[in-house]
Amino acid sequence: MIISPGRGYIFVHIPKTGGTSLALALEERARKDDILIGDTPKARKRRRRVQGVETSGRLWKHSRLSDIEGLVTREEIAAAFIFTLIRNPWDRMVSYYHWLREQNFDHPAVTVAGSHDFAGFLADPTVLASLRAESYAGYVTDAAGVERCNAFVRLEHLDDDLGPVEDHLGVSLRPLPHENRSARAGGYRSYYGDAQAEAVGRLYAGEIARFGYVF
Repeated sequence: MIISPGRGYIFVHIPKTGGTSLALALEERARKDDILIGDTPKARKRRRRVQGVETSGRLWKHSRLSDIEGLVTREEIAAAFIFTLIRNPWDRMVSYYHWLREQNFDHPAVTVAGSHDFAGFLADPTVLASLRAESYAGYVTDAAGVERCNAFVRLEHLDDDLGPVEDHLGVSLRPLPHENRSARAGGYRSYYGDAQAEAVGRLYAGEIARFGYVF
C-alpha cells in the first residue's frame, strides 16, 4: 500500500494482481512524505514512520482501506484518489496457486497447494471458504462500509485503465517493471478443466460481470 498526502492518492495493493510492479513504479516517483507500506527496499527504509501507530487493522503491503484508520482519517480517505490493480480471476488463481507452492510458512492454503494439483487445490473446502471471503471491492471499502475507488486498473487493459491514474499523478508510470512472475507452465487456461473453470466462475461471478472478464 502507498499513501501519498502530497499527491492525494492511496494505492491499495491486492495480492497476486501484479501490484508489486505498479508499487515499484510509484515508489520511483515517491515524494518524501509518501507512506510506503510493504517489503520493497524503499518501503523498508521508511518502515519507522508507521511503527507504533494504532490503526483499525493490520498495516502491511496488502492492507485494505478499512485497516488504515488511525494512520489517516476517514475524511482523508474520502478525499483521496484511490486506485488498485485487479486481474482476471482465472489467471489470478493460477498465480496464487504457484505462489503458495513456493512458501513454507504455516497456513492451510500453503499446505493444500503443496500437496495437491491445481484441481485438488480448487476443490479443497478450506481454500474455497477463504476465497469466498474476499473480493476486489472489499479491499477498497472503508471502515464505514463505503466502497471508495476512483480507478480499478485491469492488468489486462493497462493502456486504457492506467490513464486516469497518470492524469491524477501528473506523471507517466510506463513502462511498468514485471516483478514476481509465477513459475507456471503455459497460459492459465491450460490449468483448467470445465469443473475448475466453473468453480472460479461461481466464486467471482460478481467481479467477472462487473469488470467484463471472460475465461
